[in-house]
Amino acid sequence: MDFNQLCIERASVRAYRPEPISDEILLQVLEAGRMAPSACNKQPWLFIVVDDPKILQQVQQAYPREWFNTAPQVIIVCGDHSASWKRPEDGKDHCDIDVTIAVDHLTLQAADLGLGTCWICNFDPQKILALLNLPPHLEPVALLPIGFPAAPSSIDKKRKPMHEVFFKNGWSTPFTK
Repeated sequence: MDFNQLCIERASVRAYRPEPISDEILLQVLEAGRMAPSACNKQPWLFIVVDDPKILQQVQQAYPREWFNTAPQVIIVCGDHSASWKRPEDGKDHCDIDVTIAVDHLTLQAADLGLGTCWICNFDPQKILALLNLPPHLEPVALLPIGFPAAPSSIDKKRKPMHEVFFKNGWSTPFTK
Protein backbone atom coordinates (compact mmCIF):
# COMPACT_ATOMS: atom_id res chain seq x y z
CA MET A 1 0.00 0.00 0.00
CA ASP A 2 1.17 3.54 -0.69
CA PHE A 3 2.64 5.04 2.52
CA ASN A 4 0.37 8.11 2.54
CA GLN A 5 -2.69 5.93 2.11
CA LEU A 6 -1.46 3.63 4.86
CA CYS A 7 -1.16 6.61 7.24
CA ILE A 8 -4.70 7.67 6.36
CA GLU A 9 -6.23 4.20 6.65
CA ARG A 10 -4.49 3.02 9.83
CA ALA A 11 -6.98 3.27 12.67
CA SER A 12 -7.34 2.04 16.23
CA VAL A 13 -9.20 -1.28 16.26
CA ARG A 14 -11.30 -2.16 19.28
CA ALA A 15 -12.89 -5.45 18.17
CA TYR A 16 -11.00 -8.50 16.92
CA ARG A 17 -11.81 -11.86 15.41
CA PRO A 18 -10.76 -14.69 17.73
CA GLU A 19 -8.25 -16.44 15.44
CA PRO A 20 -4.62 -15.78 16.29
CA ILE A 21 -2.05 -14.39 13.90
CA SER A 22 0.58 -16.83 12.67
CA ASP A 23 4.10 -16.51 14.03
CA GLU A 24 5.28 -15.79 10.48
CA ILE A 25 3.07 -12.70 10.23
CA LEU A 26 3.84 -11.64 13.82
CA LEU A 27 7.54 -11.77 12.99
CA GLN A 28 6.97 -9.38 10.06
CA VAL A 29 5.30 -6.93 12.44
CA LEU A 30 8.01 -7.33 15.08
CA GLU A 31 10.74 -6.89 12.48
CA ALA A 32 9.26 -3.51 11.52
CA GLY A 33 9.57 -2.43 15.16
CA ARG A 34 13.13 -3.74 15.34
CA MET A 35 14.05 -1.67 12.27
CA ALA A 36 12.82 1.60 13.80
CA PRO A 37 15.33 4.41 14.28
CA SER A 38 16.48 5.32 17.77
CA ALA A 39 18.70 7.93 19.39
CA CYS A 40 22.34 6.95 18.78
CA ASN A 41 21.02 3.60 17.52
CA LYS A 42 20.65 2.36 21.10
CA GLN A 43 17.43 0.40 20.28
CA PRO A 44 16.17 0.41 23.89
CA TRP A 45 13.09 -1.76 23.31
CA LEU A 46 11.79 -5.23 23.90
CA PHE A 47 8.66 -6.72 22.36
CA ILE A 48 6.92 -9.42 24.40
CA VAL A 49 4.19 -11.28 22.51
CA VAL A 50 1.53 -12.75 24.76
CA ASP A 51 -0.76 -15.38 23.28
CA ASP A 52 -1.03 -17.93 26.09
CA PRO A 53 -4.69 -17.68 27.24
CA LYS A 54 -3.82 -17.75 30.96
CA ILE A 55 -1.17 -15.03 30.66
CA LEU A 56 -3.35 -13.05 28.26
CA GLN A 57 -6.15 -13.05 30.83
CA GLN A 58 -3.75 -11.58 33.40
CA VAL A 59 -2.57 -8.93 30.91
CA GLN A 60 -6.21 -8.02 30.34
CA GLN A 61 -6.55 -7.27 34.06
CA ALA A 62 -4.05 -4.43 33.62
CA TYR A 63 -6.50 -2.76 31.21
CA PRO A 64 -9.98 -4.05 32.12
CA ARG A 65 -11.99 -3.05 29.07
CA GLU A 66 -14.39 -5.48 27.46
CA TRP A 67 -13.17 -4.81 23.93
CA PHE A 68 -9.55 -5.50 24.98
CA ASN A 69 -10.55 -9.07 25.82
CA THR A 70 -11.33 -9.71 22.15
CA ALA A 71 -7.66 -9.43 21.09
CA PRO A 72 -6.14 -12.88 20.52
CA GLN A 73 -2.64 -11.55 21.11
CA VAL A 74 -1.00 -8.57 22.78
CA ILE A 75 2.46 -7.17 22.21
CA ILE A 76 3.83 -5.64 25.38
CA VAL A 77 6.37 -3.02 24.39
CA CYS A 78 8.99 -2.29 27.01
CA GLY A 79 11.66 0.35 27.22
CA ASP A 80 15.11 -0.46 28.54
CA HIS A 81 16.24 2.61 30.45
CA SER A 82 19.66 1.10 31.05
CA ALA A 83 20.26 0.97 27.28
CA SER A 84 18.69 4.23 26.14
CA TRP A 85 20.60 7.33 25.13
CA LYS A 86 20.59 10.27 27.55
CA ARG A 87 21.23 13.77 26.24
CA PRO A 88 24.44 15.04 27.89
CA GLU A 89 23.25 18.65 28.30
CA ASP A 90 20.30 17.85 30.56
CA GLY A 91 20.19 14.05 30.98
CA LYS A 92 16.92 13.68 29.04
CA ASP A 93 16.25 9.96 28.63
CA HIS A 94 15.14 9.20 25.06
CA CYS A 95 13.79 5.73 25.91
CA ASP A 96 10.11 6.71 25.62
CA ILE A 97 10.73 8.54 22.35
CA ASP A 98 12.56 5.58 20.83
CA VAL A 99 9.95 3.10 22.01
CA THR A 100 7.10 5.17 20.59
CA ILE A 101 8.81 5.30 17.20
CA ALA A 102 9.08 1.50 17.32
CA VAL A 103 5.39 1.16 18.28
CA ASP A 104 4.46 3.37 15.35
CA HIS A 105 6.42 1.06 13.04
CA LEU A 106 4.58 -1.94 14.55
CA THR A 107 1.16 -0.36 14.02
CA LEU A 108 1.88 0.70 10.45
CA GLN A 109 3.27 -2.71 9.47
CA ALA A 110 0.28 -4.43 11.07
CA ALA A 111 -2.12 -2.19 9.14
CA ASP A 112 -0.25 -2.87 5.92
CA LEU A 113 -0.75 -6.61 6.54
CA GLY A 114 -4.49 -6.17 7.13
CA LEU A 115 -4.24 -6.42 10.92
CA GLY A 116 -5.68 -4.17 13.56
CA THR A 117 -3.96 -2.66 16.59
CA CYS A 118 -4.79 -0.11 19.26
CA TRP A 119 -2.06 1.71 21.12
CA ILE A 120 -2.78 1.48 24.88
CA CYS A 121 -0.90 3.57 27.41
CA ASN A 122 -3.66 3.80 30.04
CA PHE A 123 -2.93 0.54 31.85
CA ASP A 124 -1.63 -0.55 35.25
CA PRO A 125 2.14 -0.95 34.70
CA GLN A 126 2.61 -2.57 38.13
CA LYS A 127 0.43 -5.50 37.07
CA ILE A 128 2.51 -5.99 33.93
CA LEU A 129 5.80 -5.64 35.84
CA ALA A 130 4.71 -8.29 38.33
CA LEU A 131 3.20 -10.62 35.73
CA LEU A 132 6.29 -10.63 33.53
CA ASN A 133 8.76 -10.35 36.42
CA LEU A 134 10.51 -7.46 34.67
CA PRO A 135 13.77 -6.12 36.10
CA PRO A 136 13.81 -2.49 37.36
CA HIS A 137 15.46 -1.03 34.24
CA LEU A 138 12.60 -2.25 32.00
CA GLU A 139 9.40 -0.27 31.78
CA PRO A 140 6.21 -1.48 30.09
CA VAL A 141 5.40 1.53 27.90
CA ALA A 142 2.53 0.31 25.74
CA LEU A 143 0.17 -2.58 25.30
CA LEU A 144 -0.56 -3.30 21.67
CA PRO A 145 -3.46 -5.67 21.08
CA ILE A 146 -3.15 -7.15 17.62
CA GLY A 147 -5.41 -9.28 15.49
CA PHE A 148 -7.72 -9.45 12.54
CA PRO A 149 -10.36 -6.70 12.83
CA ALA A 150 -13.87 -7.99 13.55
CA ALA A 151 -15.27 -5.47 11.08
CA PRO A 152 -13.85 -3.08 8.49
CA SER A 153 -12.81 0.19 10.07
CA SER A 154 -14.46 3.38 9.05
CA ILE A 155 -11.93 6.08 8.36
CA ASP A 156 -13.01 9.21 10.16
CA LYS A 157 -9.83 10.77 11.42
CA LYS A 158 -10.41 14.09 13.07
CA ARG A 159 -7.28 16.15 12.76
CA LYS A 160 -6.51 19.79 13.44
CA PRO A 161 -6.33 21.93 10.33
CA MET A 162 -2.87 22.46 8.81
CA HIS A 163 -2.71 26.13 9.81
CA GLU A 164 -2.90 25.11 13.49
CA VAL A 165 0.03 22.70 13.39
CA PHE A 166 2.34 23.65 10.48
CA PHE A 167 4.67 26.62 10.94
CA LYS A 168 7.68 28.03 9.16
CA ASN A 169 10.70 29.76 10.68
CA GLY A 170 9.01 30.09 14.07
CA TRP A 171 5.68 29.32 15.65
CA SER A 172 3.86 32.49 14.58
CA THR A 173 4.04 32.03 10.79
CA PRO A 174 1.74 29.30 9.49
CA PHE A 175 3.20 27.03 6.83
CA THR A 176 0.54 26.81 4.17
CA LYS A 177 0.23 25.95 0.51
